[in-house]
Order: sequence, then C-alpha cells, then structure tokens
Amino acid sequence: MALIQLRDVTIAFEGTVAVDRVSLSVEKGDYLVVLGENGSGKSTLMRAMLGLVKPRSGSIVYGDGLMKNQIGYLPQQTAAQRDFPASVEEVVLSGCVNRMGTRFFFNKADRAKAEANMALLDVTKFRKKSYRTLSGGQQQRVLLARALCATDGMLLLDEPVTGLDPEATRELYDVIRDLNVRHGVAVVMVSHDVRGALRDAKHVAVMDTGMDFNGTVEEYAAQYLNKAVKARG
Repeated sequence: MALIQLRDVTIAFEGTVAVDRVSLSVEKGDYLVVLGENGSGKSTLMRAMLGLVKPRSGSIVYGDGLMKNQIGYLPQQTAAQRDFPASVEEVVLSGCVNRMGTRFFFNKADRAKAEANMALLDVTKFRKKSYRTLSGGQQQRVLLARALCATDGMLLLDEPVTGLDPEATRELYDVIRDLNVRHGVAVVMVSHDVRGALRDAKHVAVMDTGMDFNGTVEEYAAQYLNKAVKARG
C-alpha cells in the first residue's frame, strides 16, 4: 500500500485554483522529484500532503501506518529562519514536538532520537553552537536532522539546495540519497534544479497547476529531453 495517495485533488484560494485535479502516489522507499515553474502549485501540493491545506475536492489517503503528523518536512528557509537564535541541539530536538502528544516536556526517547539524527547527519559536533552561525549547507543538515525526528519513513523537501554553493549542494544531495537508499526513507522533493535533483530520483512529476507528467526518470528523459533536442534542431 502507498504511503500517501492523492486522488483527483483540487485546491483553491479565494476562487483561484492552485492545484487542479492532481492524482499522485508515493510508495515506501520512493524518491519523487516534483518539477514546475513558479506558481505551478508544487509547494501548495506539498502543504496539502502535510495536512496544512485542505483540498476543495478529491482526497488524500495515508497508508502503511503513516500519519500526516509523522511526515518530516524541510520548507524553504526565510532570512529570519536562517538567523534563528537557538542552538543546533534545540533546533533538532524541536522536530520531536509532533510526537509529544499531551506531554509538555521532551522525554528520553525524544532526546535519543535527536542524538541519533544529529549523528546521522554529522552535526553532533555543532550541537552547542548557535544555528545562525552555521553555513548554509550546515544549516540544511541540521534541518534535515530535525525533519527526521518527525518521521521514520517519509521526507518532504521544498527546494532544499536553494542558495547553497556547488560543494554544499553536492554534499546535501549525497545525504538525501543515503537517507533514501540506506535508510529506506521515502523522499518527495520540490526543486528547480532539474539536473541535480534527478540524479538520484526514481520518479518525476511535472506540474502546471494540473499534472503534466508523472512517470519514471527514464520516461521523463525520453519525453522532455528529446523534445528539447528537437526544439534546438
């Protein structure tokens, strides 16, 4: 059974359709890259998958034991968020909030999960440092560790390499691939970096409010890259 399945989902704001009759399925261990121009509905679709936006019509079904509050989310960072005055450890631990239920304090299991994810993302050495003093690539690793505290099975990543230099971009893609391949975490990534994002992807979706394409990387290459070559010729 799919981790998450969108069935003919339409989302509108004040009468303007942002996502139009989109159907999409994400399986366990999948790596899906969602492409499209600005305003094509990519980020809105991701917010709907998190339960933050309610569809006007259609349905979103969670399966294989996954609940919407157990999805790790790495949103696009704002300038204010990059300057957040908390320690790395505090930022990572905050990813356990959705697991707390009616508890008011983090318990040993929460702290152990944060420790494990800091080690996994190689940021334990920064644990006492202020988050805002880190480089862009280091901050993204911290935020990935935080997102993993919310999930064991699925990550949603919204433009994760924006603003990173080429080396930090390559390193972050390597980390994401490792999480997918070695740890079985399903990845859904919104990106404008087509070449980099597709390097390790298994499936591709192309949005323009509706779903223009949904298939494998090989099928995407055959359809879109061949079209680009013919256009240049």
